[in-house]
Amino acid sequence: MAVEIDISHVARLARLELSDRQLDTYGRQCQELLEHVARIQAVDTDGVEPTSHPLPMTNRFREDRVTPHTVLGQEEVLAQAPDTEGPFFRVPPAIEEA
Repeated sequence: MAVEIDISHVARLARLELSDRQLDTYGRQCQELLEHVARIQAVDTDGVEPTSHPLPMTNRFREDRVTPHTVLGQEEVLAQAPDTEGPFFRVPPAIEEA
């Protein structure tokens, strides 16, 4: 299955400006990738069971139990914070204002 990709069209769609050298390089790389995919698709997989993981995966479920010693009160939690303001954690700004 031959597939041809117009790299310049894809670059325009992605709003990329590519030089002729880059278009050439990316064109060859895409063609190599498509050829590799074609080789993989040509592999005979009859009788091979589909799988998403190489080993069986099992969940080890347990009952959720809340015990008094695992629940901290608001005061205990806030006491461990480096900075608080009332009943809230105070953190440094993540985004600077312009």
